[in-house]
Amino acid sequence: MSRRQLGGSGCVRWDHDCHRSSGDCAAVATGQIIPSSRALLQWEAIVDDPIGALAAVLAYEVIVVSVAASTGGAAAVQLIIGLVVSIAAGVAGGYGIAQALRRGWVPEYMKVPVLLSVLICVFEGSNAFLYESGLLAVTIMGVWIANANLPSYEELRRFKEHAMVLLVSGVFVLLVASIDLGSIMALDLRALAFIAAIILLARPITVYLSLLGTKIPHSERTLVAFTGPRGIVLVAVAGLFGERLVALDIADGAMMALLAFGLVAVTVVLYGFTLTPVAQALGLSGGDAPGVLIVGGTSLVTQLGVLLRDLDVPVVISDTNHRNLRNARDLGVPVLHGDVLSEAAKHMLELHRYDHLIALSENEAENTLVTTDLTPEFGRNNIFQLRRDREHSSRNELPSTLGGHAFLGDESYSSSLDKILLDWRMISTRISAEYPLERFQYDRPEAMIVATLDDKARLKLAPDLGKLTSADGMRILHFSPPLSADPDRQGAPKDTILH
Repeated sequence: MSRRQLGGSGCVRWDHDCHRSSGDCAAVATGQIIPSSRALLQWEAIVDDPIGALAAVLAYEVIVVSVAASTGGAAAVQLIIGLVVSIAAGVAGGYGIAQALRRGWVPEYMKVPVLLSVLICVFEGSNAFLYESGLLAVTIMGVWIANANLPSYEELRRFKEHAMVLLVSGVFVLLVASIDLGSIMALDLRALAFIAAIILLARPITVYLSLLGTKIPHSERTLVAFTGPRGIVLVAVAGLFGERLVALDIADGAMMALLAFGLVAVTVVLYGFTLTPVAQALGLSGGDAPGVLIVGGTSLVTQLGVLLRDLDVPVVISDTNHRNLRNARDLGVPVLHGDVLSEAAKHMLELHRYDHLIALSENEAENTLVTTDLTPEFGRNNIFQLRRDREHSSRNELPSTLGGHAFLGDESYSSSLDKILLDWRMISTRISAEYPLERFQYDRPEAMIVATLDDKARLKLAPDLGKLTSADGMRILHFSPPLSADPDRQGAPKDTILH
């Protein structure tokens, strides 16, 4: 499977298994779900909540009109006015924030508070005209800001992620706290049939009809039709309108919150356990093995990339210099020609597909910049770089918040290059009952352990030597000199080594 990326002179492209066709680049898909399917689900999650909330408003107004036996003209006018106001508020809020941040009207330390304040004002102002229209307004505002190319976008996005975890968790607790266990147990077969009908009938029929006439493959349509977890917005909207229906003397309104809670619980559990197997069965999975992203095209990187590839560990080597990637490309290692920090590269790489980042380029500043910038994506415990040559100088020592963990201990680029000239190599050694860890340590006293790979293909970079325990089938990846000719070491197993 492949996905197409825009080509041209500025194309950040894959050089392994990549071909040009009509100016485009084809790249191997990564991630647990291929990008096209994931994009469909992500965009559905973005637009589904505001549209669903407005649909609930429309349904509520229809019920109100029918119960009150009045005309629906006023309700229709209110709905139209609410839509116009919410769209205008979203555009105004997004444009205002973009201009304020771009022109420097807001100090750095005030950007997040200002954004949050404007967000609340847009949401509540829109809701004042029409119930739940605030969701549409803030969605439009968010899309506008995301496409404004703001220098502060990453800072704002990280704040959003942190706030989302706290707020969604809190709202779930508050909403569910109002539902007692007895009410949940009171759900009968009709409720279960309702939930089953939504999952097995309403969802697939809606998706297939929506995608009718598109060029999306049938397998991807099936995956999207199968995947439809519900969340916090459904529970909140159902609880709100359920109370209002009860106020209109519609007894079944009390069941809305319970049904919504049941639907959320069932879909989250169902899709959480079955999405990956279904994607694999449909051929839309990029695999589950954790990958390694390596920055730099040096000989050390090439050796490491070959070893990881031969051990079936997903790996890609990135470098801005096409010439530096030649050896890795010739040896069949996936490479990316381009700056790993560029938006195009991040999009093509699908960073969530990789669990570890190693910066091993000859440019020390680039290594520090890459590891620092991508720390939020990988986590500080999963990023590594070579030690800087002048790091021990007080004038050149960097704060601990910059860069990643030391790779190869105290080795720098220049010292590792010196060792390569002395025939040091990246080597893979299998540990077994016949060749235990103790024997390996005796044979390779100078070995610098880079990583371990257990019998379940779990990779651990730069392991703590003091906590390293022997396990049958474990492989040790290490940077070592040639094996000594000592007769006592002749029983060592044949290493996997790049010649």
